[in-house]
Amino acid sequence: MFDMELPWWEYILRAAIIYGALLVMVRVAGKRTVGQFTPFDLLVVMLLSEAVSNSLSGGDKSVPGGLLLAGTLIALNIAIAHLTAYNRKAASLIEGTAVLIGRNGTVFTDIARKNRVSDADVEQALREEDCDLQEMQCMFLESDGKITVLRKS
Repeated sequence: MFDMELPWWEYILRAAIIYGALLVMVRVAGKRTVGQFTPFDLLVVMLLSEAVSNSLSGGDKSVPGGLLLAGTLIALNIAIAHLTAYNRKAASLIEGTAVLIGRNGTVFTDIARKNRVSDADVEQALREEDCDLQEMQCMFLESDGKITVLRKS
């Protein structure tokens, strides 16, 4: 239970590789994947964790190995948060930037589709802001997947 099957440094290396690979995959998957979980998205997240579990642990089931992996993942998360808080280029690369998907009552359907924003998502955002399409000045898909609507003044 307390004897690790692998050297301590291998756990850290495995965690860093898996963390980096999953960060890239989630970033490539797009803003809407991160911002709104459908039941299918939740299923993918659950299956991802199961899929990479053996890659992280290398088959080790020891308590110290699990704690070392957990500590490494938390440390990497803190480091990424710190990096993005103090470096604009890193924040833009890792977190992304807002995308203009509508202006002056017109939704840019090609840009919305490219970012996997459906008409239903646009309508929902307008309803949440109690705003008609003609009253919309700008509509943004934020980096966290949320749609922001600004009204004409």
